[in-house]
Amino acid sequence: MGFPIKVCSICSEKFELRPDKPGFANRCAACSEKDDADSAKNTGNSGSDRGLNAARREAMRDLLYRKDS
Repeated sequence: MGFPIKVCSICSEKFELRPDKPGFANRCAACSEKDDADSAKNTGNSGSDRGLNAARREAMRDLLYRKDS
């Protein structure tokens, strides 16, 4: 029994969905590689991101542990 045949959501080509295939289950290997390359360029961690993450953590903590009684 072979692997299931899927259609890529980006380029509309058919491909076999293999268990060791990197990327998304609805994209072919070529389109997944392009997405991985784009995401690798955008993984910079700037100071503003750290400030936003701290604000998010504080907001979530306030929502989870506030006393409503």
